[in-house]
Amino acid sequence: MKLTWLGHAAFRIETGNATILMDPFLTHNASFSGQDKKDVAKGVTHILLTHGHGDHVGDTIELAKETGAVVLANADLATWLGKKGVEKIEMGNTGGTVSFGSFSATFTNALHSSAQITEDGVSHALGNPNGLMLHFEGEASLLHMGDTDIFSDMALINELHQPDIGLVPVGDRFTMGGAVAALACRRYFNFKTAIPCHYGTFPIIDQTADKFIAGMEGAETQVKAPKPGETVSL
Repeated sequence: MKLTWLGHAAFRIETGNATILMDPFLTHNASFSGQDKKDVAKGVTHILLTHGHGDHVGDTIELAKETGAVVLANADLATWLGKKGVEKIEMGNTGGTVSFGSFSATFTNALHSSAQITEDGVSHALGNPNGLMLHFEGEASLLHMGDTDIFSDMALINELHQPDIGLVPVGDRFTMGGAVAALACRRYFNFKTAIPCHYGTFPIIDQTADKFIAGMEGAETQVKAPKPGETVSL
């Protein structure tokens, strides 16, 4: 598996049978600056969304139309995207699993919000926020936590799914901060690898993952903090 951090909570995941974009916030993502959207979109088969905020839905509509990728989102968000012209949609909701053949995606809990105020000034309620738990054939399992605070039922997510890789929000203000995110990983999960995200994008959130990295010192989990645009093999 190859994983590229695109900045913020956006990732590109390449496996043998699928190329996945998660929360593809690109156009207004300061951390994405200097990367090529065409390269990111090349070969994409699936777009997976944790929730409906603009900094996570991002370029989904444009990319779905360009690539023909299948978009997975919660039922409310999926319905809204369908009205925006996205044709290939799979919907689900918290606790549900959707199979795509070579991998499956399960909607897990997250503590956050999900409404979006669009350019027309209208507020759209776009379902509940989620994390997404991915199980692959012959590959490590991966949990994108979405935007969330710590919560004790993270232990149940670990018990049910035993994720090998965690994509962990650490930027504070809108998600848990780095120290709390480290506590979540150490207390509730047994990740082999943890990758921090949701930082460095806006001035009002933490600009580095230093607090998370410091909080994970001595843990068995390996922390990898790629630069935006950097690809790591997992």
